[in-house]
Amino acid sequence: MSKIIAFAGKGGVGKTTVASLVVRYLGAAGKAPILAVDADPNSNLGETMGLEVPSTIGDIRENYMRDPQGIPSGMDKVNYLELLIEQALIERPQFDLLVMGRQEGQGCYCMVNNILNNFTDKLSAHYKYMVVDNEAGMEHLSRRTSGEVDMLYLVTDYSLRGLRAVRRINDMLQSLKLDVKNTAIIVTRGPEKLGDAFLAEVAEIGLPVAAVIPNDPALLEFDMERRSLLELPDTALSVAAVQELMEQHCPVM
Repeated sequence: MSKIIAFAGKGGVGKTTVASLVVRYLGAAGKAPILAVDADPNSNLGETMGLEVPSTIGDIRENYMRDPQGIPSGMDKVNYLELLIEQALIERPQFDLLVMGRQEGQGCYCMVNNILNNFTDKLSAHYKYMVVDNEAGMEHLSRRTSGEVDMLYLVTDYSLRGLRAVRRINDMLQSLKLDVKNTAIIVTRGPEKLGDAFLAEVAEIGLPVAAVIPNDPALLEFDMERRSLLELPDTALSVAAVQELMEQHCPVM
């Protein structure tokens, strides 16, 4: 069974960037094969990796719901949906990417969701690591049949608003059917020394700060040039910070 490293936080705090850099680290460290899962409806994990996403799980679900009888002759609905998921998988030498895509429209999706979620669980068993970029509500993780997460990083930028979103997500964990073994905070665009007000809020949440990712001009440069973050040099500040995070603070390594 794969080790699951998940990220959650409010939009705009850099969690997708950190997830991409963790995939980069795992690949460089010989931890392949890796399954990267973009579970945020505002899907841009593939974009940060320089990948085009032709199809998502949301597309598969909606297309099936529009025409549930459009299954090729000789196939049942389970095999048909599983085949579509395999076709949606973007394969690269060190990792594969699966994009969950948009949320559900109107109607009952229970049957198709069960098929999709069960197959995604079976798929993940073929990888050493699964890196999941989540929405704040962590809907994808809460639907997994195993419900296990080895490491959950709650990501915030250096702001009290972002940190309070982390608090809400952490409080919500109690109501989700998840077995989260370890939880910690990652601060992005942070200063060398975190301020007292920020640290006081962290203390109230009761979670450790596993890493502070500094402002990195290389991230802006790569974004403006539409280059994959997987190509960032080892000397980039963000790359070095994620390497330290994974080597010193991630207990699943």
